[in-house]
Amino acid sequence: EIAYQIGLISKSGTQRVMKYAFELAKKKDMKRVTSVDKANVLTNIYGLWRDVFKEISTQYSDIETEFTFVDAITMWFVRKPEWFKIVVTPNMFGDIITDLGAMIQGGLGIAAGGNINPEGISMFEPIHGSAPKYKDKSIANPTATILAGAMMLDCLGESKVAKAIDNAVEKVLSEGKVRSRDLGGDSSTIEVGDEVVRKLKEVKIK
Repeated sequence: EIAYQIGLISKSGTQRVMKYAFELAKKKDMKRVTSVDKANVLTNIYGLWRDVFKEISTQYSDIETEFTFVDAITMWFVRKPEWFKIVVTPNMFGDIITDLGAMIQGGLGIAAGGNINPEGISMFEPIHGSAPKYKDKSIANPTATILAGAMMLDCLGESKVAKAIDNAVEKVLSEGKVRSRDLGGDSSTIEVGDEVVRKLKEVKIK
């Protein structure tokens, strides 16, 4: 038996996601964009991906650029995750490395994600998806959902409020007094949420 599957990448779609990556770097004042592919094996598909990345990068001379293969970035995510600022990748590779990134930062319970439409409505969610088995038990970590809300606010132009929420969550996590089960604690969903609210009230929105 033999099986094969054809991969497709359009130039227009690639231009769109590259443009968004560089605009996001500009908005966040992050001076590096990393492109992820597997151009050493799938030369046609990811050759186009690289060509478009180079083309778009010429419009942003103040932003540093680099290429990396998907297998290499998984190693560097573990070894030196702080190196990366904005990472742009095709869907399949992005699906893989975002789960790795989630575990590096502390687990799926604190990882938020967004399905971004730069020209329309976007959707934000915790990347762990639904967890029906935890219904009515108040043991799920609400942090990812809270941070997804912060991402939504940032996308809607409420960047100061979003930053305040991020700071409140960061304080709760760094203090470690209130922790859900997935982070080694015994606090309930409600207790974690209430603690974030308390910290948020202490944060000054500038």
